[in-house]
Amino acid sequence: MRFLFLLTLVASFAPFSIAEEAKPHIVVILADDMGWGDPQCYQPDSKIPTPRLDQLAAEGMRFTDAHTPSSVCTPTRYTLLTGRYCWRTWLEKGVLDGFGPPLIGENEDTLATLLKRSGYRTACVGKWHLGMQWHDKDGKPLGVRGPQRFRPGDNVDFERDITGGPNDVGFDSYFGISASLDMSPYLYLRDRRAETLPTEWHEEVEDRTFLAGVSGVKSPGFDIRDVLPRFGDEAVEIIESHQDREEPLFLYLPLNSPHLPVSPSASAKGKSQAGEYGDFTWETDHVVGRVMDALDAAGMAENTLILFTSDNGGLWHWWEFPAFDDGGKAPTTSRGDYVKQFGHQSNADWRGTKADIFEGGHRVPFIVRWPAKVKEGQVSDALVELTDLYATVAEIVGDETAHETSGMDSFSFLPVLTGDAEKSRPFSVHHSLRGLFALRKGHWKFIEGRGSGGFTRPNILSAKPGEPEGQLYDLGSDFQETTNRWTEESERVASMGALLEKIRATSATQAAN
Repeated sequence: MRFLFLLTLVASFAPFSIAEEAKPHIVVILADDMGWGDPQCYQPDSKIPTPRLDQLAAEGMRFTDAHTPSSVCTPTRYTLLTGRYCWRTWLEKGVLDGFGPPLIGENEDTLATLLKRSGYRTACVGKWHLGMQWHDKDGKPLGVRGPQRFRPGDNVDFERDITGGPNDVGFDSYFGISASLDMSPYLYLRDRRAETLPTEWHEEVEDRTFLAGVSGVKSPGFDIRDVLPRFGDEAVEIIESHQDREEPLFLYLPLNSPHLPVSPSASAKGKSQAGEYGDFTWETDHVVGRVMDALDAAGMAENTLILFTSDNGGLWHWWEFPAFDDGGKAPTTSRGDYVKQFGHQSNADWRGTKADIFEGGHRVPFIVRWPAKVKEGQVSDALVELTDLYATVAEIVGDETAHETSGMDSFSFLPVLTGDAEKSRPFSVHHSLRGLFALRKGHWKFIEGRGSGGFTRPNILSAKPGEPEGQLYDLGSDFQETTNRWTEESERVASMGALLEKIRATSATQAAN
């Protein structure tokens, strides 16, 4: 009897011990400007083969109602890592350039610091775009850019350590680029230094349709077509080096693709039926496949949570195609004509494009595979945001550390992954390039203003006397947001407006209670 009692006692503690020893590896892959309709597992009519994303979805859970907290790059990346909406910071709209100061505060918690507390090795490979502290050649720290276009970097001291970047917010190692490849500097960073000093000059390409970019400093031999494959090489090397290590791995892999400049490598040419943009998206899929294969080869796949998503909606969309406010330098129709030529809609049938408050601006692919915990072949319509990764990861590793700001807008979707719940967050908040807010609750979407708030014109529309001041759409019956119900649903408008104000005044988690 005593033996049976001891056996029962040991068994009762076994699951906790096993769980402690078997924390999953976590790999977050963030595409740049990939639309909801680019992967074929989301839009079967997509002209772009995406076999590895399709495989990832077949082996895990694909979310159909997933959203970025912002319709543009920098704010989404901040929120993904901190679980806090970016409009709560000093960056209330827009994005940083390649020399912007650090956006993540010194005392803020991130996914990387959270996971380091739980014994993880943390690595970041890819496009950062969250600011770093650069200095000019006189030793003065660079601040936020003014109204001018992106800075060229010709007065930056590249021989000085860069602070406030990935290595200072929880990552053990970093390799990547400071921001998008349509802005300077054109060079690789290794931890806190330029891998190769920029002694050359990159000239702006006049035709900004596909090779958008501004003039700026450049390292010798740096070629934008090599960046995506290089990120793949670095990510695979990290996974291979981790095969015999005891601690779990967190790899954050924010890619530069398929964002402008559209620059597929030679091996990707002709792989799609959607021109160079399609080829670049195919190459993005290929890099995802390389990561999956490396995990398999290292024997890590079974207990690795892979999350693939995008930082905002796609730009290659011709329904209400955007016109750009940049002094007339960017063409207003050529990208739309290009997409029409191939019959491919990056955002499928959702209205709008990157930067917009409409669904095409923030509804994105969102796929999770975790063989040890998540059943394969599932499709979920649960409402989720990239904001929710923070709370989800905290729940997975059992981190209950309270923090003043980080995680304040994050809801865990772990119960959805494990089949213990069908829903997670009660509402979602969206934010456009120009600072226009929207609130989603149930199938209703409230937009606090008129216009797209982004690229699609009219960007901002002032209501005339007697006209509705904002927009209200019933996505259940009007998913393309064509019929404004603001006037006839005045009570709903009032209640949703009040909820949005409460979220802004407190936090999403407090407003939900």
